[in-house]
Amino acid sequence: MGGGDFTVTVSRKEVVAAVLPVQEYWLPLSNLDLLLPPVDVGVFFCYKKPHDLTFGSMIGVLKEALAQALVSYYPFGGEVLSNSAGEPELLCNNRGVDFMEAYADVQLQNLNLYNPDESIESKLVPKKKHGVLSVQVTELKCGGVVVACTFDHRIADAYSANMFLVSWAEMAQSKPLSVLPSFRRSLLNARRPGSYDPSLDDMYVPMSALPPPKAPQSGDDLLINRLYYVTAEQLSLLQSLATSKSSSCKRTKLESLSAFLWKMVAKSAVTENANQKICRMGTVVDGRKRLSSGDEVKAAMMASYFGNVLSIPFGKKTINELKEKPLSWVADAIHEYLEGAVTKEHFLGLIDWVEAHRPEPALAKIYSSGSRDGPAFVVSSGQRFPASRVDFGWGMPALGSYHFPWGGEAGYVMPMPSPVRDGDWVVYMHLSVGQVEWIETEAAHIFRPLSSEYLNLSNSD
Repeated sequence: MGGGDFTVTVSRKEVVAAVLPVQEYWLPLSNLDLLLPPVDVGVFFCYKKPHDLTFGSMIGVLKEALAQALVSYYPFGGEVLSNSAGEPELLCNNRGVDFMEAYADVQLQNLNLYNPDESIESKLVPKKKHGVLSVQVTELKCGGVVVACTFDHRIADAYSANMFLVSWAEMAQSKPLSVLPSFRRSLLNARRPGSYDPSLDDMYVPMSALPPPKAPQSGDDLLINRLYYVTAEQLSLLQSLATSKSSSCKRTKLESLSAFLWKMVAKSAVTENANQKICRMGTVVDGRKRLSSGDEVKAAMMASYFGNVLSIPFGKKTINELKEKPLSWVADAIHEYLEGAVTKEHFLGLIDWVEAHRPEPALAKIYSSGSRDGPAFVVSSGQRFPASRVDFGWGMPALGSYHFPWGGEAGYVMPMPSPVRDGDWVVYMHLSVGQVEWIETEAAHIFRPLSSEYLNLSNSD
């Protein structure tokens, strides 16, 4: 599968600002935003060649729609600066979004999507230099197009970015916005007096308490990026294996796939390093529904809330247990650590925990807890990723995916819906070379390399 040795030429760079003037003002970050380190998230969409549009006309549509979308999503046109307490704050000044046009001398069907390090990283997904959001639109040799964005995670989680992407596409098709974003930070205010469960001290850590960063990873520890697909049939099979006979309810597909990965990562650790005794796995939980818990008015407000409403609870087990116990035992362990975090009290407590530690920055402990006493990784569900709705007027994308080499010491995995077959998943993995090699050897029947054949791209020219 070639497709990595191509060049990308940027032909034009400009700044797209909101079409209406925006009153300059400071938007504070919420306590939950403050738990994010300064990391950027990438997301990209591949489109087959449209029948009746030139690349220039597509660029025109994208820029005009972006300028309109930034009126409602003005934080994406601002910049993050430090306030007097040393905390990040968002200056909404309509500096705009860096927008690049490029050409890549490769056909869509020859892009090696299985290996984003070769095809996507620093080629098709832009490196963000200024502001909060950057966009790169790349024309391919076959006339196909890749639309890619990079955004500051401190300003938006995936839920918020998804809202923006759908709104941008709606603007491009002159449709009314299906959702208007809300930036009502008071929804996430700390309580007076605050209170939180001491277990949050195991989940989150002030930056000053972190051990010094390890030496840069190399060899088998180096973190790499891969894209796979998993069929609906394999997911159902994993789900039945992950649901124990004694369990009163079925384990979810996400719990089941996560349990399988937890076993795989633990087994690969045994072969790599006999000193590693523990393996940690975290799950990203969205708190929007949890915080509204039954209150319909609050639920509607939280559903349109733009910002970060995330927590990353995790479990830790010995590598031997994970290796020896059945899949259902591992899935039960995941279910158990999630139960404590999918509550309103967990999120209210987390907001209060941040308040008690401000202005000292803090972050999720699992982000920086790779490989001292064993491997760690996080699974984030991308099941609500609305790739099929990111249609700018030339059809649904042949593939949409997040791309998030997040800079932490732990790995990161995101399953998303498949664009070609209902029930299948596309799985983005950011794991170590050794873990990927183990998974590809031991679970090749489950994680299959994402290919242009699977995505039906062979007829794209």
